Amino acid sequence: MVNTMAFNKNDSRSFLTEEHLLFKQSIREFLDKEAIPFYDQWEKEGEVPRSFWKKIGNNGFLCPWLDVEFGGVGADFGYSVVLAEELEMVGSALVGISIHSDVVAPYIASFGTLDQKQRYLPKFISGEMISAFAMTEPGMGSELANIQTTAIKKDGYYIVNGAKTFITNGFKADLLIVACKTDLDAVPSNDGISLLLIDKDTPGLTRGRKLEKAGQNSSETAELFFDDASVPVGNILGEEGKGLSYIMQKLQQERLMCAIGSLMAAKDMLHLTMNFIKERKAIGKKISKFNNAQFTIAEIATDIQLGRTFVDGLICKHMNGENIITEVSMAKYWITEMSKRISEKCMQLHDGYGNMGDYKIARRHRDIPVTTFYTGSDEIVKTLIAKNIGF
Repeated sequence: MVNTMAFNKNDSRSFLTEEHLLFKQSIREFLDKEAIPFYDQWEKEGEVPRSFWKKIGNNGFLCPWLDVEFGGVGADFGYSVVLAEELEMVGSALVGISIHSDVVAPYIASFGTLDQKQRYLPKFISGEMISAFAMTEPGMGSELANIQTTAIKKDGYYIVNGAKTFITNGFKADLLIVACKTDLDAVPSNDGISLLLIDKDTPGLTRGRKLEKAGQNSSETAELFFDDASVPVGNILGEEGKGLSYIMQKLQQERLMCAIGSLMAAKDMLHLTMNFIKERKAIGKKISKFNNAQFTIAEIATDIQLGRTFVDGLICKHMNGENIITEVSMAKYWITEMSKRISEKCMQLHDGYGNMGDYKIARRHRDIPVTTFYTGSDEIVKTLIAKNIGF
């Protein structure tokens, strides 16, 4: 497997400084050595080994945005963008690392007590601790307000009952942020949902089977079951009954990260396909010389450039602290769907070789569809967009 994207010191994106580019070069060199040679084996084994988590942590790539007092360097969001892009260039199954570093950790950094931050965040940075966010439930879909997992306070503990599914990192996670209903009488508009920090060894917590998926094989996805799980009341994250509002506050970054990853997947598919058709022949000439192939490549490149311009603008606004939830929802919906379309076109240009499992384009084609369900299905995201534009 070859990393097709050469390091570009002249990357002109406005939010990237020389320091960002040096970080980009460092993590690319790390991944070239520690991830790319082993990625196919990880896919076969169905997991990214814990040893890799520790290596990437020990090299300073996890949660660089955290404050110095917790082991970070106080870096800006641009470093998170670079990390997500470089991980995606290796393969989509490394998404669990971005979720750990830039989805789960921000909840603790924003809403956790000092004790919680000191207890968990340094281990997040080192890779010693793996984390997951458990929201989705069987039969619930994206309706977070209708969460059925309950947490009832009793004798200094929350007694948790319920089930979660499709939890990225869930099988290996040392710490879970679990969304639970703590006010059983609350109507959806009044929230009633709380976030609990639940350690892996909590009595009453069991993990179901490691879910087999159509793609992203080495990204571990798990079922979680809570049967009178006893969680100390001190493990509540933020205030009781404010969980849904916390989730909505963090949704902007989560959907932006999804758009960034999907865009990089599309960019990788373009480069893979261009390299392939420059060498592959049909009817006596290289495929790249056929008008149809040239038209298709032009269409794909145009889509990617439009997406890149849109997303880069959103990254700058996000870094400036602007509320752009409508725009990032548009980006998440459009770019994940665009990447699916691109995967089909690239598979077609690879002809029969696109169906060969040892070709990266085949894995890309398997991996990309699930992104349309990340952070809410297309239908949920479109509903939010329509509501926010006054329809």
